[in-house]
Amino acid sequence: MYKFITPLVFIISISTCFSASSQWYETQGHARTTDTSIELARTKAMENALKKALLVSGASVSSVQQVVNGLLTQDQINIRASGSVNSIELVDEIHSDNLITVTIRADIFPQEKKCFAINFKKSLLLTRSHLLHREQANIGEIYLIDKAVMRKLGRQLDQQSAYTKTSSILNNITEFSRLNNSLASDEIDQLTQSLSESTDSQYVMFSEITNISFDKQATNSWLFWQQGVYPRSFAITFYLYNGLNGELVWQQSYQDIAPWTFTRRNKVDVDGNAFWRSEYGLMLENILDKVVKDIDENIMCEPSRGKIIQVQGNKVTINLGRDHGLKIGDEFNLLHLTHFTNNSGKSYAGFNVSPYKVKVTKLTRQTATASTQDGRLFGNIQVDDLAVRYEN
Repeated sequence: MYKFITPLVFIISISTCFSASSQWYETQGHARTTDTSIELARTKAMENALKKALLVSGASVSSVQQVVNGLLTQDQINIRASGSVNSIELVDEIHSDNLITVTIRADIFPQEKKCFAINFKKSLLLTRSHLLHREQANIGEIYLIDKAVMRKLGRQLDQQSAYTKTSSILNNITEFSRLNNSLASDEIDQLTQSLSESTDSQYVMFSEITNISFDKQATNSWLFWQQGVYPRSFAITFYLYNGLNGELVWQQSYQDIAPWTFTRRNKVDVDGNAFWRSEYGLMLENILDKVVKDIDENIMCEPSRGKIIQVQGNKVTINLGRDHGLKIGDEFNLLHLTHFTNNSGKSYAGFNVSPYKVKVTKLTRQTATASTQDGRLFGNIQVDDLAVRYEN
C-alpha cells in the first residue's frame, strides 16, 4: 500500500450566483485500477466522492449528473459545475490492491428550488416576537400581540405547511432583538444553537414587530369607513436560522394596513375570535399565510438532518421519528462534525461523510433507531453527529 497526494488544479465554472452560505463536506471515493489507467481510475474515484458529497448536501440526482463529469487531462481536472460546487480540494490518495481511494473536501452551495428532500418534515422552533415600539400598543392594550401572532403562526403552520413540524416557546422573550440591534452575530449563533439543542429543533425562528401605529389622518381611500375608524399598520420581520450552525437561512419583512374597528378605550383580546375576525385580524392572517408559504419555499429542499442522541454497537438513535414522516426501512448516511484548517491557516467547520449507511428498524413519534445492515461497528460516529437521508 502506498499513499500520496497529487497536485491537481480544479477549474470550477459557476453559472448561478447564490446568496446562501456554502458548507464543506469531506468524503471518500473508490475506483478499480484493473484494466484502466491510474489517471482514469483517479477521475472515477473523485467523481464517486463528489457524488456522495452532493447527495448528502441536498443536491438532486439531476444536479449530480450535471456536476459529476470530470475530465482528467495530465495533471488538470476540469469540473463543469451547474451552481452547486464552489471549490474542491484533494485531501489524500491511497493505492492498494488495484484499488484507488481518494479523499476530497468540497465546498457546496445549497440547492436552488429543486430537490428530493421534501418527504420529511423539518423541526421548527417558534420564539416569541419582540414588539419594538411598545407604546404603539397602548390603543387597545394589545401588548400581547407579540405572543398572539406567533401562536397563530404556529397553528397555521400545523394546518398548512407540508414541510415543518413546529414547537414554540412563547412565554418569555429571547435576547435576539437586543443582539440583533447590536449586530452581535456570534452571540446570535450561540443563542440559536442553544435553543436548537434544548428543543431538538433543526430550525429556529425569531421575529420583530416593527410597526403597529395608526395613520394620523384618514385618507380619501378610507372615507367610506365610519367616523373615528382609522387605518392601523402592521409590520413584522422574520429571521429563520439553522439550529445546527447558527446560520441565517432566510429573512423577510411584511407589512400591510387595515381599519381598526375597535373603540379607542376598548381593551382588545388579541387571542379572541373578535380580534381575528375583524378587518385588522384578517389582514394579519393573510400576512401569516404568506409567511407559511415562504417558510416552506425556503426549507423544503434542505436535507432532513437528525441529530444522533445515542450510539450503541451498530445502532444509532436519532431525534427524528414518525411525526417527521420517517418510515421503517428508510436509509440514512452519517455525518461526523469536524473542523479543519486550510493552507492559509483559516479554520472551517464541516462534515466528514461516514462510510456507514444505516436503516431505520424502530420508530417512535419523536425518535428512530437505525442500524448498519452488515453489523459493522461505528468508528468515530458519536452523540451530536448527524444522520442525513438522501436518494441515489
